[in-house]
Amino acid sequence: MLKKGSKLNSILTGSCPSCHEESMYLDKNPYNLMNVYKMHENCSHCGTKYKMEPSFFYGAMYVSYALGIAFGVAAFIITYFFIGEKSLITNFIVIIITLVVFMPVIMRLSRNIWINMFINFDKDWKEHIKDKKKTTLR
Repeated sequence: MLKKGSKLNSILTGSCPSCHEESMYLDKNPYNLMNVYKMHENCSHCGTKYKMEPSFFYGAMYVSYALGIAFGVAAFIITYFFIGEKSLITNFIVIIITLVVFMPVIMRLSRNIWINMFINFDKDWKEHIKDKKKTTLR
């Protein structure tokens, strides 16, 4: 379903956007709240630096806002139309519960989307590593 090389694979799995070989995060479980933001500095396979500059992931806050709106709208639609709950108070409570429960997932997804906007998959990353090693040896 999600093949290596697709942005969707990297976004949903949290893998390196350049090689898709390892997770960017120290702990793959987003619900371990003490480690939700802790990332490796570089990819151990291709050497991609995840934090390209200080405060790089501040831009992910905009993505997080959009994802929060999407999750809230989805919760409302499911509650209002599929479950048939017409009370706005109940719908509001369901939206709040949904956003609280999915907060760690939204935070990770927003970071994954943000970094994938700037780094593309490199199918020849192994060759580039060999070239870098050759040039450093000279």
